[in-house]
Amino acid sequence: MNDKNLMSLYSFLGLCMKAGKLSSGEVGTQQSITSGKAKLVIISQDASENTTNDFKNKCDYYKVPYVVFGDKENLGRAIGKSERTSLAVCDNGFAKAFREKLQKWQDGGDLNGENKNI
Repeated sequence: MNDKNLMSLYSFLGLCMKAGKLSSGEVGTQQSITSGKAKLVIISQDASENTTNDFKNKCDYYKVPYVVFGDKENLGRAIGKSERTSLAVCDNGFAKAFREKLQKWQDGGDLNGENKNI
């Protein structure tokens, strides 16, 4: 995690957690999706194929955007917890800001419109 912009993404997740706008872990994330609270789901890149597919299917069904980002260890560390396979951002403003930061990190540029991959 040497990239300064990558570290700022993880730091932003910590801010979401401190603000009480983040749920984590498989059960917490699933509850946020099904209750309509989740505005963005983050699935770790090193989640199992079954877990990844389960979250993608659930997000598609409930029309919740999702991204595949980070690894379990760093996602957990960012929010002051043990390893986390999934996170749910439960605030529109935080979800939008995270997506924009992620887009900038991926492209090295500004977000121009909606990115279909995010």
